[in-house]
Amino acid sequence: MSNGKLDGFSQRRRISWIGRDNDPAPFLRGIVFDLFQRQLAAPSSITGKENLPGSNGKRDPHAASEVSASSVRMVPGWKSGLDIICILISLPVWLPLMILLMLVTRLASPGPIFYRQKRVGFGGRHFFIWKFRTMKLSAETQTHEHYFEELMRADCPMTKLDAYGDPRLVPFGRILRASGLDELPQIFNVLFGEMSLVGPRPCTPNEFARYEPWQRERVNGLPGLTGYWQVNGKNKTTFNEMLAMDLFYLKNTSILLDLKIMLKTGDAIAGQLFESRLAAQRNRQDGGPGSPALILQSLKESGQKI
Repeated sequence: MSNGKLDGFSQRRRISWIGRDNDPAPFLRGIVFDLFQRQLAAPSSITGKENLPGSNGKRDPHAASEVSASSVRMVPGWKSGLDIICILISLPVWLPLMILLMLVTRLASPGPIFYRQKRVGFGGRHFFIWKFRTMKLSAETQTHEHYFEELMRADCPMTKLDAYGDPRLVPFGRILRASGLDELPQIFNVLFGEMSLVGPRPCTPNEFARYEPWQRERVNGLPGLTGYWQVNGKNKTTFNEMLAMDLFYLKNTSILLDLKIMLKTGDAIAGQLFESRLAAQRNRQDGGPGSPALILQSLKESGQKI
């Protein structure tokens, strides 16, 4: 940050995209401009450091890989082609929807439309994902991080805090998260080559730091918007079951499997929305949303019993 850059984005452009105004048009213009910039700045190697051009014409080093080069598999050559074709075909659907969700997010809660978070990508390299902001500006995030840490330890389904009626969510935030539409801006991460439409969900650096060696194999492929785990019981599986599904996908990646996962994603989203609605009804019957701190404490106690 000392040179004024944030992972290939200038401070000035970052403020114009996700600052106080957050208008849709500047965001789309800026992100398309960066897309062309990154296409010109191809990675020097798959497992080495990626260099991105800065405003001074020099290249800024990307985060170093945290996985040994010998363990990283090559990304199939057909994957980026399939991603681009699917994105272009669905452009008349996702682009108007994205603009609509920008306006909805803008009206639902004051503050930035987008939320930017560091994740671990292919080969252990760090990058930033884009999301629609679904939490209030004053919301603290440490409880959520501690909650996921407990889920990693406990042998129990990875139910989101949203299911308990998380009071930190903005209006429409629960629906956006249950449907996965909050992650729609990550289409641009796919266009940047940082993600694929299908693959394991990218984990946070804190989560990755707690992985055992065999679990780190999960970053041997491009992370995805949807994946094998997401369409096979996303919120009903344990942490280790999720990792097993991700590793199964990486070992059996094929065009046919990717297409099957894409087709099943719609049904999976519909199921998550239905479950989210039932959870909301239960919360109303129980007298309102639960406190995230109390939920975390309950999970810790149940983890000690296991």
